[in-house]
Amino acid sequence: MAVNWVERIDDGVKIQNVLASVSDKTGLDRLVLALLRVNPVARIYSTGGTYTALRESLGPDSRNLVSVSDYTGQPEMQGGLVKTLDFKIYLGLLSETYNPAHADDLKRTQGVAMDMVVVNLYPFVQTLARPDVTPEKARAHIDIGGPCMIRASAKNFLRVASVTDPADYDGVIRELESGKGVLSFKTRFELARKAFAHTAAYDAAIAAYLKDKDFNDIRACYQI
Repeated sequence: MAVNWVERIDDGVKIQNVLASVSDKTGLDRLVLALLRVNPVARIYSTGGTYTALRESLGPDSRNLVSVSDYTGQPEMQGGLVKTLDFKIYLGLLSETYNPAHADDLKRTQGVAMDMVVVNLYPFVQTLARPDVTPEKARAHIDIGGPCMIRASAKNFLRVASVTDPADYDGVIRELESGKGVLSFKTRFELARKAFAHTAAYDAAIAAYLKDKDFNDIRACYQI
């Protein structure tokens, strides 16, 4: 397997393109508006309910909002099962600043390098706590695209900020404001550590739930 080693990066990265898709929308509008105050030409790429919520809250600034479907040229799968699992999205997340081949790929696909991902996941653990939970309701709340985006952006903390916790929005806003829209390498690294811990805990919760379920309880949910 060929490994792509990176030698040169930037300490500060100006946040120009943001990919946002969240289950918990708390404070998202505040984060986006703060970014647009310091960088009025930033673009926010979003999906589904997140796109709708941002369009309503941004008002005139919704001109900076781009539907992921419009960006990729692919409509969402019925039921929203597939929205962001697209080559163009992951090219934008994993591309490296000083890699000319990656720059050529972005140009060829008319893609953009994503500088920040704001993602939190379907509420799997919260779903399990509901009194009416069934194995099917639990299964339906297993997030696929969210963990993929988080992992890709966190892997590329060399250039991309992976923001997974609304509690971190205030710190990100302060740094954006003091740095004129720039986030430091240290911040990107700290966010990546938290992002990988987030996806690890999420997967562990799913694994633990499935381990404890009797197959007959699963089978009883479905007509076979």
